[in-house]
Amino acid sequence: MEGHDDAPEQTPTYPVTVAIPAAMEERNRLTVAFRFLLALPHIILVGGPAAVITCSGWGSDDSWTWGSGSGLLGVVAFFAAFIAWFAILITREHPDGLWKLAAFYMRWRVRAGAYLMLLRDEYPPFGDDPYPAELVLTKPDEPRDRVTVLLRLLLAIPHFILLWLLSLAWGFTTAIAWVMILFTGRYPETLYGFAIGVFAWTVRVEAYVLLLRDEYPPFTLRV
Repeated sequence: MEGHDDAPEQTPTYPVTVAIPAAMEERNRLTVAFRFLLALPHIILVGGPAAVITCSGWGSDDSWTWGSGSGLLGVVAFFAAFIAWFAILITREHPDGLWKLAAFYMRWRVRAGAYLMLLRDEYPPFGDDPYPAELVLTKPDEPRDRVTVLLRLLLAIPHFILLWLLSLAWGFTTAIAWVMILFTGRYPETLYGFAIGVFAWTVRVEAYVLLLRDEYPPFTLRV
């Protein structure tokens, strides 16, 4: 008898994950009250918690823009991805320096986003120092997939639509959580799970759009 033939197969994890341990202690009401103002320097540099590609029109003057505030470094990361797009189509390789630049931006966004979304109270570092909110991301094997890179924005449109809707719900639930923390010192567990799920989904899609991975992101709120 073969011991492990009937063992259930493990579902592979998407190669872009967000690890944010829940803050178990009573939350810092003072920093929560002024969270947006405190996070403003990070917002300027790496944007708010959600940034996706949007189209400003469907006529002859269509223009695609890099979402609802990706910050100064986000603009740099977007243009790095634009250059990498051509490089991958020609060589099937993502220039290492451009990949590392976009990955650095994403790691910083995860830390700043976790703080702004009230998931953690520790003030995030400016750069790559340790923080209890981590992006787990590895560079994909090469050669890269030219077809999915060529059509990357079109392939991501279903995610853009769903994330836009989810971000509206997230804004509402986060406003509720903000009030609850000020009164009780706690982030409601159900709302916390929803917020981190939306955040993780957004991060996976951003990494896909920035060409950091070729695997298509799952449609799930699971972290």
